[in-house]
Amino acid sequence: MTKHSSTYQGLHVVVGLGVTGYSSARYLFNQGVPVAVTDTRAAPPNVDVLRQSCPGIQLSLGKLDESLLDKAERIIISPGMPLSDPIIARQVARGTPVIGDVELFAEAVKAPVIAITGTNAKSTVTTLVGEMATAAGYKVQTGGNLGVPVLDLLTQQPDANLFVLELSSFQLETTASLNPRVATILNITPDHLDRYASYEDYQKAKHRVYLNCAAAVCNRDDVLTDTKIAKKFYFTVAKPQHEEFGLSNENDMTFLAFGDQSLMPVAELPVPGKHYQANALAALAIGHAAGFPLESMLTVLKEFKGLPHRCQLVRELHGVKWYNDSKGTNIGASQAAIEGIGSEIDGKLVLIAGGIGKSADFTTLAPVVEKYSRHVVLIGQDAQKIATALGDGVSYSFADSMVTAVEQAASAAQQGDSVLLSPACASFDMFKNFEHRGEVFIEIVNRM
Repeated sequence: MTKHSSTYQGLHVVVGLGVTGYSSARYLFNQGVPVAVTDTRAAPPNVDVLRQSCPGIQLSLGKLDESLLDKAERIIISPGMPLSDPIIARQVARGTPVIGDVELFAEAVKAPVIAITGTNAKSTVTTLVGEMATAAGYKVQTGGNLGVPVLDLLTQQPDANLFVLELSSFQLETTASLNPRVATILNITPDHLDRYASYEDYQKAKHRVYLNCAAAVCNRDDVLTDTKIAKKFYFTVAKPQHEEFGLSNENDMTFLAFGDQSLMPVAELPVPGKHYQANALAALAIGHAAGFPLESMLTVLKEFKGLPHRCQLVRELHGVKWYNDSKGTNIGASQAAIEGIGSEIDGKLVLIAGGIGKSADFTTLAPVVEKYSRHVVLIGQDAQKIATALGDGVSYSFADSMVTAVEQAASAAQQGDSVLLSPACASFDMFKNFEHRGEVFIEIVNRM
């Protein structure tokens, strides 16, 4: 691995030994930078493999080691650890730089970066843009909050000439010098309100993606994504203005469009729903800002089948389609899925929702649920909270397991309806993660 020229060569303390912390510790160790790791867990998940790959590395486990942090030239904090933690906040007050793995990446990366954030659709759009970059002839590396940690990307393909990164608000909090060639906020809706003091703080974290970017891509339909960056491109699911990407209508058909130019019928997109059309338009706008050829981008859109657990068609049975949108872990994501599929079908939706609500206000979900749903099956920790928010607008029932939820959904669904698992909640009360939740749902549905 090529050594980078950071001016910081004193002790670096990595806080947290999850996937990101392990990546950061291994990277610094291989750079020859003095590094130690502390974690609140006595046996964090990557401790054995770290000891093997970084022999002799200093570890302090079971609680955050304040005496170790006091010696740090810089602290590398994992995204799951909030800056508001009292021990971390004390280090910030002392003036110790607290950064994340993305800032370490920014110090070392030589190739241009496309940075993508948003409450929802980050992974889909990041993957689309990565495939568009490959089609355009770039040696591209894609990762970040999606898949491979950013520091690992530096070594996977040493001659990479473009990086496409999905970045979370947690990662952006500790990133200041990424300077992307293109940066975007796809959308902002309330999320992680259990972590942030206010919705405004969450928005500010997202807007850090625009710091020193050369060009910004904004969502015309979401004013919260806009920025004062001089060079801007827009996408919208309305009719586009000059040099915007949007939707046009011709002869009772809807097209992806650029200004007054129709590009391709939305019927040729393999994934249904207006929410996915917005993703396609966002990817086109980002690729356009980066200089990708239009034709190769459209070819990617025609071939891309979508990511698992994101409005994924599982099967059709007795005239009812079953969709897995387990990645709908917040209200905004589920609103988009409900409207995206609900507006495209002749029947109604039977929605399966619930889990850990992360202090969200579910009354904002009620109107779209009432408009498109025949029935709602509620699961998990905050099922009653969602029921209270729905009120009398739609019928609902409670299920204590995914098996029971699927049975109730099958009973409620009529021919022409679709059953949609889109929980609007995190999964950790009943499942390992959203992927596990989706896999359980798929297995049960496929056994029917």
